[in-house]
Amino acid sequence: MLAILFGVVVMFLWDRLRYDLVALLALLAGVAAGVVPANRAFSGFSNPVLPLIGAALIVSAAIGQSGAVEILVRWLKPVMRSPNLQVGVLVACVTALSAFMKNVGALAIFLPAAIQVARRHERAPSEFLMPLAFGSLLGGSMTLVGTSPNLLTAAVRQQLTGEPFHMFDFTPVGASIAACGVLFLAFGWRLIPRGRRGSAIETAFTIEDYTSELRIGAASPFAGRTVGEIEGLSGGEIAITAIIREQFRRYVPTSSWTLYPEDVLVVEADPQAIEQFARDGNLELVGSEEEPDRTPQSVEQAQAVPDDFAEEAPPPAELRAGERALGVVEAVVTANSDLVGHSAAELHLRERHGVNVLAIGRHGRRSSARLRRIKFQLGDAIVFQGYSDRLYDTLAELGCLPLAERQLKLGRPRQLLFPLGILGVAIIVTGFELVPVEIAFVASALAILLLGLIPLKEAYAAIEWPILVMLGALIPLGEAVQHTGTTNLIATSLSGFAAHLPSYGILGLVMAVTMLATPILHHAAAVLVMGPIAATLAQKLGYHVDPFLMAVAVGAGSDFLSPIGHQSNTLVMGPGGYRFADYWKLGLPLSFLVLALGVPLIIFFWPLR
Repeated sequence: MLAILFGVVVMFLWDRLRYDLVALLALLAGVAAGVVPANRAFSGFSNPVLPLIGAALIVSAAIGQSGAVEILVRWLKPVMRSPNLQVGVLVACVTALSAFMKNVGALAIFLPAAIQVARRHERAPSEFLMPLAFGSLLGGSMTLVGTSPNLLTAAVRQQLTGEPFHMFDFTPVGASIAACGVLFLAFGWRLIPRGRRGSAIETAFTIEDYTSELRIGAASPFAGRTVGEIEGLSGGEIAITAIIREQFRRYVPTSSWTLYPEDVLVVEADPQAIEQFARDGNLELVGSEEEPDRTPQSVEQAQAVPDDFAEEAPPPAELRAGERALGVVEAVVTANSDLVGHSAAELHLRERHGVNVLAIGRHGRRSSARLRRIKFQLGDAIVFQGYSDRLYDTLAELGCLPLAERQLKLGRPRQLLFPLGILGVAIIVTGFELVPVEIAFVASALAILLLGLIPLKEAYAAIEWPILVMLGALIPLGEAVQHTGTTNLIATSLSGFAAHLPSYGILGLVMAVTMLATPILHHAAAVLVMGPIAATLAQKLGYHVDPFLMAVAVGAGSDFLSPIGHQSNTLVMGPGGYRFADYWKLGLPLSFLVLALGVPLIIFFWPLR
């Protein structure tokens, strides 16, 4: 068994095979060696932790698309005046959100907001992104569902004692550490090396000067108000560059112009600002109200349609609303794209390719042409709408590179209250232990899908399947480590050394070793290896197992030393332009802080004897 564990560590360090493949190889090696019974080889996939993690990711995706975070950031803008407050407020938001949804999901939601704040205040995104990643890790340690190490620690406890940790068992220790960690990060961001520039992903988040056309409906609150009033309501983030009336007459308005129903506003702004503006004013994106046509047509048939009416043809009956899901994606025009030098009307994009153009972004451009008349150029960022099952294939045909990081939902209604309400109910019923946490979250995910809050395809895409495969393969190995006496062997060798340490020193040693093992093994594997060893060590020294399992959970959830141990750290490496060694600059002091606070907090809330 020790040889298999050593091989797993070597394979993780080699990093040539993905972690789920390494876990499957280790599982098969265990079966071949006889340490894992063949009839138990896939028992890990029946562990309730796996459906719980999958369901939590679906709930996280629904919350991310609800629009709640954008509203929160808008409310907090007046507070973010100083550099410390800008970082501190965003980190606090990510930390709080990470307590109730997967921490990497919470981080992904706040990434665009952080980069927008950095751009608005002329600061480097690198000053925000690493503190946000670390804040998501701190927040995840506060509840059972916040991060995988807590879930796996609860599973280890159930194997050892027959009773898992519950929803808020982690909160006293985790919340105290998180509060101090947020305060540290609000000032400690200065430890990050200056001059780091993000990769192309950062550019994807910061494209400016999008042009979109929005129609004012009869029920819009903007009808009857002036251009100046409307631009003021957006906080200066929206510029109304033209008004189209009587279907084709184009006017350049002054701030005193009054807006009327059926006016089409030509606006320039960042895509997220356009989305918020359309939602606030109950506006309709021109082009999104008609479904793309995907019926086969010859070139002659398409060219026979006059340009002025090329995008006005009604969809065929078999493709009307409700029968196929529409999606929206942002993509960049590449050098070999057929779009370069042509407009949407010239190419008949709706008729030939089944996509609408909702917005075009080009740095420094101000065009007087209608959106469908603008000739595309290399590097343009375009917001396309089309049928979800064909959208990415169509982008490949057009020679456009999708920017999946945006996850734009232009022209698609967002449900604000339902996802938050469903999550709240799940937290309440698990907090009062009315149902097991895995049942509550699977039911929440099912409710989200039945209510149509996110499409089924996006729900499956939100689940991190490699993580689930790795856990399903490693859980039987973790059981084998205990049953073969390996944990007893390792714990016996450690107990001789630990017997000379005070109790807080032993607890700190367990936490520190787990912290160091996490970047090597992956945080989930670190728990499955260190959890049984720490529990056996505690029993040999006459201590309760709970404080030692808590130390393992805190250590595995506090991976601040490298970009590879946790997905949150990996996610910000490209956009922040960080180097491997940059994580130590901010992460090492934070790790010492977690150790200094975590040990006494664990001893206080979880007595050793």
